[in-house]
Amino acid sequence: MISGRTHIIAHLGVPTESFKAPMIYNPYFEERGIDAVVMPMGCEAEDYPAFLRLVFRLRNIAGALITMPHKVCTVGLLDESSTTVKVCGACNAVRRDAEGRLVGDMFDGEGFVRGVLRKGRRIEGASALVVGSGGVGSAIAASLANAGARRLGLFDTRAESAEKLANRLRTHYPELKVVTDGKDPKGYDIVVNATPLGMNDGDPLPADVNRIDPSTFVGEVVMKQEETPFLAAARARGCMIQVGTDMLFEQIPAYLEFFGFPSTTPEELRRLAKIRY
Repeated sequence: MISGRTHIIAHLGVPTESFKAPMIYNPYFEERGIDAVVMPMGCEAEDYPAFLRLVFRLRNIAGALITMPHKVCTVGLLDESSTTVKVCGACNAVRRDAEGRLVGDMFDGEGFVRGVLRKGRRIEGASALVVGSGGVGSAIAASLANAGARRLGLFDTRAESAEKLANRLRTHYPELKVVTDGKDPKGYDIVVNATPLGMNDGDPLPADVNRIDPSTFVGEVVMKQEETPFLAAARARGCMIQVGTDMLFEQIPAYLEFFGFPSTTPEELRRLAKIRY
């Protein structure tokens, strides 16, 4: 029940029809008796810079979830941002601090990292290949670096995107070895598909699965289906895998902590979620 005391988390992006977060957060808030609601708000790109400032003038705003196409634009609207935001050049969570400043962070990569660690795999000292240097790929690369990865391989069909990300990583993590010499997955401890490949039937695989070692951990960001052809092929080679929705459920506890709400576990969120497609 929404009341005059309800705190709003704005979910900003277009189109809103694809949003899954309200069907995860809101059942959790209801179960815990937390008077808050995630509300989809279909804000067009041309209106967004002004609207973000205005929505944080609301007395009952608790924060904002930022999704496409606003993640990159948000960075320039913040008063303070995390290292992850600075590295990946995108932001997916904003809150207002006690001084009224807009503070931003990025949790896509944190969700991926938490999932890897929860499955018992080690990131500190590991090598990882991230295929795709857009918003989510950049966030995953930044979070892997923050978690202590030793070596990162970056690949994007737009070579300049991978190079720019590599340079930002080298600036903030000077001890990290970063290479942009292709997408051969051979020899990597972790391989991540951070591209849209797998969204559509007939998409090529993002990397040559036959070159992936059976001991490699293989992760995915595509959520259209639980097990994409890429993950199915990796599992058939004996790899441990992580599906795209794992990243979503793992990052929500980090969001809750950021917004100042009681945190939870991915297992509780999965039990309560009412996702519809």
